[in-house]
Amino acid sequence: MSDAGEPTAPTDPPPAGPTGVAAPPHPAWQAPAVAPSPPTRFTLARDAFWAARTVPAPAPALAVSAVVGVLGGVLLVADLPGLGTSLVALAVWGAAVPALVRRRAWNALVTAALAVALVAMVAVRDAGWVLALCVVVAVLAGMVAATSASSAPAVLLSPLTWASGALRAVPWVRNGVGTLLGTRRAQLLVALRSVAVTVALLLVFGALFASADSVFASYLPSLDVGMLPARVVAGVLVALLTASLAHLAIAPPGWSDHRLPEGRPARRGEWLLPVGALAALVLAFVLVQVGALVDGHRHVLETLGLSYAQYARQGFAQLVVVTALTLVVVGVAARRAPRATPEDRLVSRVALGVLCVGTLGVVASALRRMDLYVEAFGLTRLRLLVLVAEVALAAILVLVMVAGIRWRGRWLPVAVVQVVAVAMLGLALADPDAQIVRHNTTAEAREQLDLSYLRGLSADAVPALDALDEPLRTCALAFREVAVPTGIADANLSRWRAARILAFEDQEVDVTDSETCAQWDGHTR
Repeated sequence: MSDAGEPTAPTDPPPAGPTGVAAPPHPAWQAPAVAPSPPTRFTLARDAFWAARTVPAPAPALAVSAVVGVLGGVLLVADLPGLGTSLVALAVWGAAVPALVRRRAWNALVTAALAVALVAMVAVRDAGWVLALCVVVAVLAGMVAATSASSAPAVLLSPLTWASGALRAVPWVRNGVGTLLGTRRAQLLVALRSVAVTVALLLVFGALFASADSVFASYLPSLDVGMLPARVVAGVLVALLTASLAHLAIAPPGWSDHRLPEGRPARRGEWLLPVGALAALVLAFVLVQVGALVDGHRHVLETLGLSYAQYARQGFAQLVVVTALTLVVVGVAARRAPRATPEDRLVSRVALGVLCVGTLGVVASALRRMDLYVEAFGLTRLRLLVLVAEVALAAILVLVMVAGIRWRGRWLPVAVVQVVAVAMLGLALADPDAQIVRHNTTAEAREQLDLSYLRGLSADAVPALDALDEPLRTCALAFREVAVPTGIADANLSRWRAARILAFEDQEVDVTDSETCAQWDGHTR
């Protein structure tokens, strides 16, 4: 036996195998195996999302995508957007809507309907700034609807989700086409070859006959070969868009239903101090504004000699930022609000409710300031847009208060998207350019009228300009031109009405006289 203090003999190395190479180590020398981490809900949803690309697309979805692609290639390539764009925006949902109905995704259907209605404004309005905003909001709302987003992270990531869905749709369509053809590939190639030969013969002989007889040529449809590549690209993109919407509706991403984990509640005193202090500050500001809300003009004139412009502009942008920041503060505070006991929940509701009500007062103050400024200096596109934005923020605040009553706001992220879409749709339906004409040409506002600004408005304003009295009517409509719609693709209600008015417009005054229209040069704006 060896003493306890003697070193332990080294462990013998593993014996060599019959070929002289060291044999595999005994299990005693192997490192312990590390168990793989279990998959999370997100990884399972991600794998399921991408696995759906291997499933073949059903024949109805392929047929609808192909038809809508042809429709898009025909109607989207035009000099100006019009009814064709609206029809294509409606048709791209043709394969997705049945799947959404089967899944009872009513919220997504409402959002999709708002997106289609926004794009439909392309056939009604002519103002470029209105149409651009409508299309941007429609695209964002359409992404939320297509991905069936229902949580705040899913709504924010809906553009990325939709892009992933478009990539996923490519192999989905390819597999569907392969399954649909099956053993009929040879027959399809024969049919395509026959169609190609037929089209080539008709084009060649049709062109020869048309050049030989102008009467015969008048019966043939005009074909702009130079636009053919653009039509092909537009058709392929529209078909892919239709297929991606259908695939997302049939196999929606699973992570759209994931929610943010609830925040760790703070102690009542720790939480109530900052929230209560902010609510008190907001209420104090609102109380100071009561004089402006009640007294109006007299209050402005008596406030340290401020002019209308100085008072209206002073702090308006800051008040809009305050409204937006309050929504962020309420969202963060709601996650950390104490809710362990009924008393905690009551205190949290009251504090956040007071903050939201006070912020509504801030919104009223901002709107009143802008109202005073518009009353003094007229209405413009930017002023009208910020008014609509402030009203939308107020509506979102009301929704936040409704969600706080029962402390349940899962519906709130999608509702915010719908509120923005409704606000933009309301702005477009209100015909803002025409409203600007009507407001700025009243008897009280003509002293500040800027005729050059009215002339720069879109065709939407032509009916309102035509209703003015002379000589302002002729001064506003003189030398004005509007593109006349030539077909379904560029059909537009505002341009059609304006073209009819201008076609019969007679100049009743001499607009070349420098004194006739100079009284509305807008030098005082």
